[in-house]
Amino acid sequence: MEYLLSFINLSNVHMNILFLLGIALFGGTIGGRLFQHFKIPQVVSYIVIGIILGESFINFINKEVVNAFEPFSYFALGLIGFMIGGELEFRHFKKSGKQFLYILLFEAITPFFIVFILISTVSFLLTGNFTNSIVFGLLLGSISAATAAAGTTDVLWEYKAKGPLTTTLLGIIALDDILALFLFAISSSISESLITKKNSLLIEIALPVYEISVAILIGVVSGFLLARFLKRSPDEEKSLTFSIGGILLVLGLALILKVDMILASMFMGIIITNIAHFKSKHIFKLLEKFAPPIYILFFVLVGAKLNLSKLNVFILIFIVVYLVGRTLGKMIGANFGAKLSKAPKTIQKFLSFCLFSQSGVALGLSILASQKFPDSIGNMIILVITSSTFVVQIIGPLFTKYAIHKSGEAGLNITEEDIIKKMKVTDIIDQNFPKLYPNSTLKDIIGLFGQYENLYFPVITENNKIIGIISVDRIKEMLQISGVDDLLVAYDLMDSITVKAKIDSTLPEINDLLKKSPLDCIPIIDDSEMLISVIESRHIKKAVANKMFELENNLMTLEKS
Repeated sequence: MEYLLSFINLSNVHMNILFLLGIALFGGTIGGRLFQHFKIPQVVSYIVIGIILGESFINFINKEVVNAFEPFSYFALGLIGFMIGGELEFRHFKKSGKQFLYILLFEAITPFFIVFILISTVSFLLTGNFTNSIVFGLLLGSISAATAAAGTTDVLWEYKAKGPLTTTLLGIIALDDILALFLFAISSSISESLITKKNSLLIEIALPVYEISVAILIGVVSGFLLARFLKRSPDEEKSLTFSIGGILLVLGLALILKVDMILASMFMGIIITNIAHFKSKHIFKLLEKFAPPIYILFFVLVGAKLNLSKLNVFILIFIVVYLVGRTLGKMIGANFGAKLSKAPKTIQKFLSFCLFSQSGVALGLSILASQKFPDSIGNMIILVITSSTFVVQIIGPLFTKYAIHKSGEAGLNITEEDIIKKMKVTDIIDQNFPKLYPNSTLKDIIGLFGQYENLYFPVITENNKIIGIISVDRIKEMLQISGVDDLLVAYDLMDSITVKAKIDSTLPEINDLLKKSPLDCIPIIDDSEMLISVIESRHIKKAVANKMFELENNLMTLEKS
């Protein structure tokens, strides 16, 4: 292995961006498929692949490479923020605004206090330094309020979740970062005054106010402008280009003005989905198809950032305390807020399981803390947050998956195309279908037509092999001609068969065959060419419509519960 690595010369490979992208994307995709077999969300595999490729193991993706891909990571986060914004429709908040506000406040503030108390206490017991322990607890407490959007939303999209739990969760993870920023500003100002007595509280609070308000302003203005472009652009390809260009411009402007990028792109998505609702549906569908490679590479890079070699017993203690405090805080806060606001039972039971993940904002705040407090406190915060991020990014998606399945919301956010892709011929065929023989008279045929609702009737031989199809339209033509009742038989009236399908075919395959067939039906046969049934296109439409109706009923039941 060592010989192979030296032969490849990794230092040169790092400069080959195309090769690195190929390894990360291919490895992440293969890992995702492998983890899916074990019912584990794909995002977990992407992070694990990143850890293997990163400094913790083979060091294929080192710090320099990760830093070189920083603009790409910004784009991925901006895309995630934009997609989250697209899920936040004002009509949902009008209906459950009080419920949303209560949950948001308690799920963010409760972990802050619990982590602060636990970390400060343990730190004081281990070090005996009261001031540093308070500072350490305040900073980690404020960071614990943030919830990762990327990993959570990836699970929601992977399992096509929809319902009150999903809507509430998307709103929470989109906006609790704002509270985390405020809590961090206050905590860092108090901490700095305790240690250096340098800046005033007013200055420290003014900075996040500026960052948040300007980010929202950028998002809102750009959202209105982009919505106008999209409404005037009938071309889907141009609409996709406008959207990606808009996201990149917003991210670039946010970087120039040093404000929160995710917040800016998220508000752009919110504005577009609310003022150009019909057009935005097509845009978000196109972005969903465009985004998967971006997400895979982003999470591989997230995993590559995590360096597990720097851990020791002292740091592990704080990691465990932080994880316990944050987990308890999120669960207690979300549960209490949901019960206090009388939220639906699915939210009360399962929302707390969806708030474990942390990354982007938490890591960013830990870096800010290390810059403001460069001594042991800053370094410890980075190690605790980085290591705990690894843990919660692995377990977070698993618990989110558990919650959306137990709540009954998995699989409700699907289109007719999704249903068709999953259904097989065996899901819709009816083996109790009418059969005609070559010598069946017109009178016999008319008699069968009165007994069945079918529009197409197969003509079969004695050994059950199909030789033709008779349609209702063909019979109507014959009935207009008088005196032929006793002269014509099924063989004279049938149309020839040009297309057949096997019993194990999927509905997309059947739809493709229907496009090639001159008839609006497809005979279904087994391996011995024996006729099993006949599927008409209207049977497919009816089955899909019934499935959509069932999903809508399930969704309405969840919203009323």
